[in-house]
Amino acid sequence: MEHSPAKIFEALGDPVRRYILELVATGEQSVSAITSAVRQRSPISQPGVSQHLKVLRDAGLVRVRADGTRRLYRIETDGLHTALTWLSRIADPLAPFTQPLDALTTEIARGKRARRISGPGADTGAETGRQAGHA
Repeated sequence: MEHSPAKIFEALGDPVRRYILELVATGEQSVSAITSAVRQRSPISQPGVSQHLKVLRDAGLVRVRADGTRRLYRIETDGLHTALTWLSRIADPLAPFTQPLDALTTEIARGKRARRISGPGADTGAETGRQAGHA
């Protein structure tokens, strides 16, 4: 599923949601455990925490699974990957050119090595053909 960087960063704009993300980054957490931890830091109701979890889920940052009557939340790595990819384009705008430039460097090195191996007095097939034609 493709996640929108705009939606991801909008979700991360709230300090409560960032804290929830830090909580679930340590491992799968139940809604009650998340609510308890968040309520120690700010006065928020359980429905308020659930709303924050919904925003994080809709942005693709957390995943939920049912375990009986409990709902367990964990990090959604695809959403994090989308955010990291977007940030890396900002931090290193030349990164997309790295692989083609590495390939070019390799080809230049191969050419230099081939010229060095054949040397200035080496007999190449093309030279041999020309010499045979003049004989």
